Amino acid sequence: MAQQMSSIKKAEQAYTRKIMLQSVLRTVICILITIVCLLPIYIIVINATRDTTDIINQGVSLLPGGSLIQNFQSLHDPDAAEGLYVQTFSLWRGYANSLIIAVFSTALTVFFSGMTAYGLTVYDFRLKKAATTFVLMIMMIPTQVVSTGFLQFMVQLKLYDSYIPIILPAIAAPSVVFFMLQYMRSSFPAEIVEAARIDGCGEFMTFLRISLPMLKPAFAVQAIFAFVTSWNNYYTPSMLLISDKMSQRTMPMMVYSIIGNDKIADFGVKYLVVCLSILPVVIVYLCLSKFIVKGVALGAVKG
Repeated sequence: MAQQMSSIKKAEQAYTRKIMLQSVLRTVICILITIVCLLPIYIIVINATRDTTDIINQGVSLLPGGSLIQNFQSLHDPDAAEGLYVQTFSLWRGYANSLIIAVFSTALTVFFSGMTAYGLTVYDFRLKKAATTFVLMIMMIPTQVVSTGFLQFMVQLKLYDSYIPIILPAIAAPSVVFFMLQYMRSSFPAEIVEAARIDGCGEFMTFLRISLPMLKPAFAVQAIFAFVTSWNNYYTPSMLLISDKMSQRTMPMMVYSIIGNDKIADFGVKYLVVCLSILPVVIVYLCLSKFIVKGVALGAVKG
C-alpha cells in the first residue's frame, strides 16, 4: 500500500513538473514572439527621436535621442530640405484625408459584409452554395490583376481623381464576408431570428436590433483589419488620384513622397513621418482590442 501511494505521488509530481515546464516554455515563446513583433515598431519610435548623424554613426539604438522636437520642426520648416517637406507633406491634411477614406470604407465593409454573411446563414435559397462559392472565388483574385480594367472603367465614368471609387468598392469585401460567415455558423443562434419573426419584427430590423449587437466582437475584429488595410492603402489612391493634388493626398502617399525621395537624407524626419502615420492605427487597435479577446473567448466557448 505504501509503495502504491509512493508511486502515485511520484506520478503526480512528474505530471506537475511537466505542466510547469510546458507553461514556462509557452510563456518564453510568447515573450519572444512579442519582442519580435514589437521591436521594429519600437526602433521606429526611437529613431524618430534621433538625428541623421546619430542614426548613421551608431546604427541601431534602444535608447531615445533628443531630436524629436527638432525633427518635427524640420518637417514643417519651409526652408528645410529645400522646401520639399512642406510641398509634399501636411500632417493634418493627410490625417483628414486618410481618416475620411478609412472610416467610410470600414463602415461599408463591415456593415454590408455582415449583412451578406447574415443572409447566407439565415436564409435558405436555391443558389446559396453557389453564392458562397462565388464569394470564395473572388478572394482568389488579386487586386492588381483587375486594377487596369477598374481604372479604365472609372475614367469612362469620370469618377477618377476623387474618393468615390476608393470608398464605394469597400462594400464588396469577400474576405470579411468569409470570416463573418464562419463566425455566424459557429456562434449565431438561428432560433432567435425565428423568434423575432414570430414577434412581428421585420427582416432588416431583426438584423439591426438583434443580430448586430450579438455580433459585436466579430464586427470589431473586422473593423480593425478593414481600418488598417484602408489606412495603409497606397496602391489604389495613387492609381485613382491622377492629378496628385496636395489637398487629395492620403497619409501613405505623403509618407512615400518623403521616404522615396532620394534628395532627402534626413533619416530622423523619415522615421518620424512613419511613426506619425501608424499612430492612428495604434489608437484604433487599443480602442477595439478588447473585442478581439471577447471574440476569441466566445468562439472558443461556442466551438
